[in-house]
Amino acid sequence: MSEEAINVEDLTYQHKLAPGTPLALRDLSLHLSKGSRTLLIGANGAGKSTLLQILAGKKMTPAGAKVMILGKDVFRNTPKGVTFLGTEWAMNPVVRSDIVVAAFLDSVGGYRHKERRDKLLDILDVDLDWRMHQISDGERRRVQLVMGLMSPWDVLLLDEVTVDLDVLVRSDLLAFLKSESESRGATILYATHIFDGISHFPTHVAHMRDGAFLEILSWPPPLVAASGPSTDEDVEMRAGSALHDVVLKWLKEDREVRRQAEASGVLKKTRGARAATDVPTDSETFYKKYDYGR
Repeated sequence: MSEEAINVEDLTYQHKLAPGTPLALRDLSLHLSKGSRTLLIGANGAGKSTLLQILAGKKMTPAGAKVMILGKDVFRNTPKGVTFLGTEWAMNPVVRSDIVVAAFLDSVGGYRHKERRDKLLDILDVDLDWRMHQISDGERRRVQLVMGLMSPWDVLLLDEVTVDLDVLVRSDLLAFLKSESESRGATILYATHIFDGISHFPTHVAHMRDGAFLEILSWPPPLVAASGPSTDEDVEMRAGSALHDVVLKWLKEDREVRRQAEASGVLKKTRGARAATDVPTDSETFYKKYDYGR
């Protein structure tokens, strides 16, 4: 894992080029080796999705930023073998139309990757006779994953894409992705808020806050792997507990930093309950004010 798969330096990004618009990413740098599996961890709005979309070539960055995958500039010399899978796909009207899954997969090249397609159909428990407009969001998500993973990839960018999967399918999928990484040297960058049953998966965990990386740790930590009983199950249980504790600590720190910024006036808007409100407190006045039937 000595060669770099992802190389980002001095990346700053703003969704709207207008005065006062906050930066989504600020002076961000990231270096990931081939074969690594990194969890992106951060609160909502930390910049995880924006980073993944830029790496996938879906957002153009300003001049001066270095965004390289497999030694190629993402925007000027688009590298092959990069797959991005995000949650927005399942909401696309096209994939909710009346089409049989077998025909849908063939339409995107499934017949060219039959061996991998069939393996993924078994892992993700997909029925080729499903009709896309009749299945659930979780089942539609499985079809998306078969579609996105059946062509061999070198870099995989995942943005909350396992959120709709049941525990068993998610576990089998992560085992497949880990095997792909270890056997082919493929690289995975995975943003998620679900941490149960995932402690065995990453080689690194990366903490994002306000569009920048605060810390990137190797995983599992040496102390977790070395202490106590030495069976794989024991190490995994300790690593799972440690991962949960690390994530919880980071997110608590993120929230406290945000609240301090709100209290000091650095952030103009505050979250949560507000002391000043014009909503009436007694029920009679409330219902008179909000009686839309009159």
